[in-house]
Amino acid sequence: MGYKSIRTSDISGEILADDKVITVVVRSAGKLFDASAEELVGLKRVTNVVELELRHPDGNSEEIIVSKADFEKVVTAEVLANADNIRGRRNGFKPSAD
Repeated sequence: MGYKSIRTSDISGEILADDKVITVVVRSAGKLFDASAEELVGLKRVTNVVELELRHPDGNSEEIIVSKADFEKVVTAEVLANADNIRGRRNGFKPSAD
């Protein structure tokens, strides 16, 4: 006996072929759902924006979207080029060889 898995859209409930499923991650809500490209066509893309996560000292974080022009007024290209990567060690960090 075998089992068959059927993917459906969380928006419409329609059955979707595996190669047509788009998983949508809603970062601000910490949720995800499946949909088809046709169902998402009404979502207009915004260009020339920068998505930021602000991590506060109290442990809270927030995600904001700012215009690229406003971002570049505050953060120069040099600052961004010298910034740490979000993965791995911070620039200049070397583990001690104790």
